[in-house]
Amino acid sequence: MMKNVALAALALGVMFSGACSASEVINTGGDTRCKDFVDHDEKKQDDEITKMLKDRSGTDPAALEVSATRLSVSTYCKTLGKPDSKISEAPHG
Repeated sequence: MMKNVALAALALGVMFSGACSASEVINTGGDTRCKDFVDHDEKKQDDEITKMLKDRSGTDPAALEVSATRLSVSTYCKTLGKPDSKISEAPHG
């Protein structure tokens, strides 16, 4: 029994100890850091932006709002933002 628990704990440790940050594993929305956001593909960025906007307004954002906000956040992260800045800190709509 103890051996099974130890193996399960080891498997979980290996799974979570990869080179992935939290935002690569789960959608952290507006808490996503710029360093992670700029490395993600457009689909993942859209998912994070959508979650951030929905968390703020309570409704699903329009596709145009998501695209415009992604552009704004991307520009912010590549210019004024620091690697550890949250994407929610970017000026947008």
